[in-house]
Amino acid sequence: MNVSILTVFPRLYDTFLDTSLIKRAQEEGNLSFSVAGLTEFCSPKERLDGPTVGHGAGMAIRPEVLKRAVDSLEEKHGTAYRIFLTPQGQKLDQRKAQEIANILKNEDKKHLMLVAGRYEGIDARAQRVYADLEISIGDYVLMGGDLPAMVLLEAVLRYIPGVVGRSESVEKDSFTGPFVDFPTYTVPPREWEGQAVPEILLSGNHAAIDAWRQEQAAEVSVRNHFGWVRTHCVKDSDRELAYKYIPNHYLVLMHDEVIVEQGRIGTSSVTSLDIHDIARSSKTYGLKGYYLVTSLEDQKKIVKKILEFWDGAGIEYNKQRHDAVKLVSVVDSLDLVMQDIEQREGRKPVLVGTSARHCSGARGITYGDQRTVWDEERPVLFVFGTAKGLAPQVIERCEYVLAPLEGFTKFNHLSVRSAAAVILDRWLGINLTRLD
Repeated sequence: MNVSILTVFPRLYDTFLDTSLIKRAQEEGNLSFSVAGLTEFCSPKERLDGPTVGHGAGMAIRPEVLKRAVDSLEEKHGTAYRIFLTPQGQKLDQRKAQEIANILKNEDKKHLMLVAGRYEGIDARAQRVYADLEISIGDYVLMGGDLPAMVLLEAVLRYIPGVVGRSESVEKDSFTGPFVDFPTYTVPPREWEGQAVPEILLSGNHAAIDAWRQEQAAEVSVRNHFGWVRTHCVKDSDRELAYKYIPNHYLVLMHDEVIVEQGRIGTSSVTSLDIHDIARSSKTYGLKGYYLVTSLEDQKKIVKKILEFWDGAGIEYNKQRHDAVKLVSVVDSLDLVMQDIEQREGRKPVLVGTSARHCSGARGITYGDQRTVWDEERPVLFVFGTAKGLAPQVIERCEYVLAPLEGFTKFNHLSVRSAAAVILDRWLGINLTRLD
C-alpha cells in the first residue's frame, strides 16, 4: 500500500518515516510513502495560499493548488482514500482507527492520501470535493495537520498486515475493548525503588494472572477513562467488573431545608411518585441507598406506610418494585444521612449538590468530572431538593454542585424525579456509541 502525504513542510516527515516499525514495513515492501510539498504544485510566482474571504485575518490553502497535487499523486499511485486532518473533523479514537484500517483492507484500497492543512486550513470547496473523511485528533488547535497525520498513521498502520509483527499485540491493545491495558513489569529487577513485581505475575498460574490483569485494567479504566468505559461496555461481564470499581453512590431527597413560597426556607410534602420513581432510578444505576429527609412526623408515617407495603404484600405484587424500594430510608436530617453512610462505609461521603440554577460561589462540576469526585476516595452522596430547590445553607455544605440540566430552550422546570433519573444516567449510565 502506498501512503501519500500532502503538506506544506515535507521535511517534518524525514525522521518519522525512517524510524521503527514504519521503516521496517517499507524495507519489507509492505508500505511505501510519497511525501509531497504543496508548493511543488504552484506555478512560478504563484502563491500557495490566499486571504480568507470575509472580515478577519488569515490565509488558507487555495483549492486549485490542492487539485493539482491530488491529481498528480493519484495519477502515479491510483485513486486514493483521502483523509484531511482538520479540527472540524470526526474525533480519532481506537474504533475510528480500526474503521479506517478496514476500509483500506476490505475495499482493496492500495492508496491512502493524507492532507495536512496549515494556516487557517484548506479552502472549504476543495475539502467538499476531495475529502473522503475529515479527522481531528482532539478538541484543541495545532499549528498544522502534520502531527495529527503522524498520529493517524501510528494508529491506523498497526492494523495493516505486515506492519506489526505479532497480531496479538494489536488485538489486546488499550481501547480495543472497554478497558485500557493492564500494568506491565520486567524481571529483572524483581524489586526496584522499594517496589516489587506483584507475586501473582511470578506464580506461573496463567488463569490467575489473566484474572489479575483484567481486574487491574478495569480499575484504572474506570478511574481514568470512565467516558470510554461507559461508551464501550457491551458485555454483562464487563459491566459487572467495571461496577466493582465505581465508588459507592447514595442519594438524598430533601424535604427539609428547601425553598418554599416567597423564598422562605421551610419543608415540603412527600409524594409517593418521588419515592417509587427515584427508588427505581437509584436501583437501575447501582446506588447503595436512597434517603428521604423530613422532620415532620405525619410525613414520616406516610413514607413508612408505603415502605411497609412494599416490604410485605408488595413483594407478590411487583418484586422489582420491592427490590427498588428496599433502598429507601426516611430520616430526620441531612446530618443523620451522613452519619449513616459513614457508619456503612467508614468514611464521610462527598456531598454533590444539584440545582436547577447556576450557583455562584459553589465548586461547579460537569457530568464528565467523575474523576474529580472519585479521587476523593470516599462514597458519593447526591443531594436533591424539593419545592423550589435546596436552601442556600445546604448548597454551601456541598463540596461540589453539578451543572443544571438544560436544553436549548429557556424552559427549565423538570420534576425532581425526572431530574434525578437524568442526572444519574449522565453520571453513571451506559452510553453506547455502537452495539457490536
